[in-house]
Amino acid sequence: MVGAASTVAAETSAIAQKEPASEGDTQVSDKKKKDKAPEASAEFEYVVVGKFLFADMIKALRTPTPIIDVPQSLSIMTAVQLEDQGFTSIGEIINYTPGVNTSQGEGHRDAIVFRGVRSTADFFIDGVRDDVQYYRPLYNLEQVEILRGPNALLFGRGGTGGILNRVTKKGQIGERFTGYQFGTDSFGELGGQIDHNFDGGDNWAFRINAFYESLENHRDFYDGDRIGFNPTVKFQISPETTLDLSYEYADHERFIDRGVPTGADGRPVEAFEDVVFGDRDLNTTELEAHLIRARLEHKFSDNLKGNFSAFHGDYDKLYQNFYASDFDQATNTVELDGYLDTTQRQNTILSGDLIGEFDSGSLHHTVLFGAEMIDTASDQDRYNSYFDTSAADVAAGVSGARTDQAWFAANRPILLTNGIGTLSDGRSTTNDFGVNLNDDTHVDLQVFSVYLQDEIKFSEKFNATIGARFDSFDIEVFDVKAGEMRTRKDEEISPRFGLVYKPKKSVSVYGSYSESFLPRSGEQYANINGDNNRLDPNTFTNIEAGLKWDLNSNLNLTTAVFEIEQESPVVSDADAGTLDVIETSVEGFEATLQGRLTERWFISAGYSFLDGEQANGTLRPRELPENMFSVWNNVNVTKAFSFGLGLTYQDESFINNSNSAVLPSYTRIDAAAYYNVASWRIQLNVENLTDALYFPNAHSTHQATVGAPLNARLSFKGRF
Repeated sequence: MVGAASTVAAETSAIAQKEPASEGDTQVSDKKKKDKAPEASAEFEYVVVGKFLFADMIKALRTPTPIIDVPQSLSIMTAVQLEDQGFTSIGEIINYTPGVNTSQGEGHRDAIVFRGVRSTADFFIDGVRDDVQYYRPLYNLEQVEILRGPNALLFGRGGTGGILNRVTKKGQIGERFTGYQFGTDSFGELGGQIDHNFDGGDNWAFRINAFYESLENHRDFYDGDRIGFNPTVKFQISPETTLDLSYEYADHERFIDRGVPTGADGRPVEAFEDVVFGDRDLNTTELEAHLIRARLEHKFSDNLKGNFSAFHGDYDKLYQNFYASDFDQATNTVELDGYLDTTQRQNTILSGDLIGEFDSGSLHHTVLFGAEMIDTASDQDRYNSYFDTSAADVAAGVSGARTDQAWFAANRPILLTNGIGTLSDGRSTTNDFGVNLNDDTHVDLQVFSVYLQDEIKFSEKFNATIGARFDSFDIEVFDVKAGEMRTRKDEEISPRFGLVYKPKKSVSVYGSYSESFLPRSGEQYANINGDNNRLDPNTFTNIEAGLKWDLNSNLNLTTAVFEIEQESPVVSDADAGTLDVIETSVEGFEATLQGRLTERWFISAGYSFLDGEQANGTLRPRELPENMFSVWNNVNVTKAFSFGLGLTYQDESFINNSNSAVLPSYTRIDAAAYYNVASWRIQLNVENLTDALYFPNAHSTHQATVGAPLNARLSFKGRF
């Protein structure tokens, strides 16, 4: 990717920096060059890469439909853009994407709010569900795709506000290269990664991506390590058939920090910006995962193509933590709660698609027919914290009592280490994570899905998309603690419809309707106890209209207005034998401008306006900023030197559904500088240039994340 700073817009315009083309794309380079590194960044080879732009193809859609013809709001961030902006996490990508924002995820997982709908499970990798809760790395990605709005037709249950799909790098036949990068930042974090592709001849190629990160940040006690290893092999079995095989190993460990409490005014207490409300030894999360992927593509004829994917993931995860559950500002004391949680999960997913094109009279059809089977086994348990004494014991005169929570002085540091601490009244206490079992469940899940979609071209000006998906969601949960087995089977049909009008080739106006659902067992499908055993899924509908306009060959504008409605059946308070339906709605506007303003100036800007109401109509949904804005500029000063400048703004939002706690609005400025020499680059990324104190997200009332202060990251990158 060396020299990409001077060509970042190329992947969103009619030319693309020469990188190995994606498998399954309609793009084919007009020639190949082997074993030749570029002489200088300004002399990189540029090629027109086929009918569609490189960044105009989105793999999650399954059909080769250019973005301008898709009746849905979506965004793509390429590997070049990820590197230029110095991104190392999903959350950093979200900060520069309109219509979505981050949630805290309890400090141990990616969590995104898609158009006001929070999710920790609507993640996909190469179009396959990736729903285990962890922080996803970026080292092996070709691009990141974010689709907004419910769309169960392509993705099944969930995706209630949108989905995020990671497209991984694959072996490239006819190419031989090695890319590398190493970096460190002002907090002391360091890391490196390598991307090597070996050309095995005319019929196969081997590629390996690997990375290591030693984690540090601005908060006390924070540390961790992440390792990722992803070898892949591509086989060209015949001119019509390709096979990609991939194995990925992940080993992640990091400190869990759930932020600071809010004060009497409902806002995060700024005086606590340096205080970590947790145990320096026990606040930790660990993940070990083995992921095996296979994808077979076969071209039956010029008009019919088939894809078959197989995925197996084996995950072993632990997280344990203490966090602030209450705060008494008058006495400057904080109540700590905590738990130990483990998950062992095996996901096996088989899916297949047939994509065919044919004419019917004057109509041209692109038909997608597919089926998917998912087999999941998941064991999870949780033990609550259990302190052997508490302040309440004194008042009650209880001797030897235990409690889930305990009060500590809100000082730096909190006096709790390895479960042993000193309470606010000066007494000693000891926690035991092996006594108070909260839950222990064993889950078996079987999902079968079949879907059909037809993209109909009526004329050069009118296109339509229509289709539906059937899902059978069959879950069995054994509650070890209760000694009870519960089952539930949901069968849902989810339609999708869209209409596109193109007054000219560079402009499209669209309208769409789509649906999705979420079973009452939730994103992690561990609980169908109580009323959940007899309640229908939550359902989500999306009505959307938008404009996509290629202002010129290098610059495009997209806009969308939408409304998402959620319906949740609940047991009636007046009559337990009947159900009420609770409705929540979110409506909004999004706009994105991306491309080159001049030959030397690339821009990516996004704005969103979000509004919504909860069931009673008087309260605003949590984590729903009214206004969000982001912009990133990349300017080429000379052939060797370029710089970047960005800004993100987020309006204030409510931390909780009662609207009693608030995240203040904030503005953050980021910058970058790049110097390219021959086949390598020195890059400097600066986050929070003005050193602003801000709180980007939260999990609950007394857990608001403290944003990072001024931080500089220096990296060295190359390719040969």
